Amino acid sequence: MNHEWAIAELDKFIKMTVMRNGSGDGFITTSDYTAAPDAEVAQQAQIVEKVLIRVIPHWRTEITGKMANNRWARHREAAIRAREELVRAEEVRENLGENAPDLSAADLHPWIWSGAKSLWQSGHYREAVEGAIKKLNAEAQNKVGRRDVSETDLFKQAFSLDEPKAGKPRLRRTKDDGSDTYKSVQRGAMTFAEGVFAGIRNPLSHEAEQELSEQEALEYLAALSVLARWVDRSEVETAS
Repeated sequence: MNHEWAIAELDKFIKMTVMRNGSGDGFITTSDYTAAPDAEVAQQAQIVEKVLIRVIPHWRTEITGKMANNRWARHREAAIRAREELVRAEEVRENLGENAPDLSAADLHPWIWSGAKSLWQSGHYREAVEGAIKKLNAEAQNKVGRRDVSETDLFKQAFSLDEPKAGKPRLRRTKDDGSDTYKSVQRGAMTFAEGVFAGIRNPLSHEAEQELSEQEALEYLAALSVLARWVDRSEVETAS
């Protein structure tokens, strides 16, 4: 996330939602009104809501501030909190002893985040992981030009050490020089893919009622991102 841009957008919204009362622009009113016209506030809110989702994902339910004459009260409080979070994030991490690197779902491989994004942002983490797996499977099929196999079997055949056959291309993570390193990375990709589908995909499909925590889902997406990068960066080898 571009913190400077996000803070500037939040600042703009906070200023626009300052409450005025009494009179303005030559007229007198008995109700309060925001510094900027409501239509302009609504336009800025469209952008600010996207920032809030990234900084305070559950702001709509966690923040309950209300004012009778200000429909933007909850947005404004969330924007003030989000701004402080961004401005002082480094300070907080250092002083609380949590100065560890962050992992953002949006920075994972594009296949994974695009498959998970819409469901993730609505808090449906299990379904988001399933969406990412479907996207990964589809992109791997596209890479090798196959629709007759999928999931574990697809990756097992794609990363096989066997020579490619007609209609069965292989994915080569490194140049086939016959070395132990080459064989190791190919086997690693096959077994890792098998683990992803056996350990992540299959349980999710059989435990539809069980939701994932945000952290657990993020870890699953990270594993999928590793496999996605291997597929994306591999060279396709076809039969002569």
